[in-house]
Amino acid sequence: MAVAAAVVLSLLKGASGREPVLHRVGGGRYTWAPNINFTQWASNEVFYVGDWLYFGFDKHRYSVLQVNKTCYDTCTDRDFIANITRGGRDVFNLTSARPYYFLSSGGYCFSGMRLAITVREPPPEDPTQPPPPILPRIQGSGHSTKVHIQVLKITTLVYLNLLFML
Repeated sequence: MAVAAAVVLSLLKGASGREPVLHRVGGGRYTWAPNINFTQWASNEVFYVGDWLYFGFDKHRYSVLQVNKTCYDTCTDRDFIANITRGGRDVFNLTSARPYYFLSSGGYCFSGMRLAITVREPPPEDPTQPPPPILPRIQGSGHSTKVHIQVLKITTLVYLNLLFML
């Protein structure tokens, strides 16, 4: 039982020992919308492999498409890589260190609904750092709310303990 819990924890934490971060695109709960400066927002964020993007929006009006740089530059919503639109509160896992490009279809890209970010490899683990807090950490205003996935780890451990007790 302890071995299974340790394996789950190591998978959730990742090879670098860094906790994944949830970046709320635009800085708020429902800020995937026209006339928001996503370039400015992204310039205040640091994105690492394993982090997540959260897009909150009106699913009846907007969408989230992952596109290549050419489509991003020209606001072309055809030939997209992936449509990540599901229900208006959608997440996207940043799985590799490289540039990512997103836009909204229906012409909203021309109103600013597009995002370009560069994802980095996580920094190496610092053995002198104290363990992460048990509760989610929320950053102050002016930056995206970043929530650690610690609660997920605890929930997973509780579930595994209950599962192995049965």
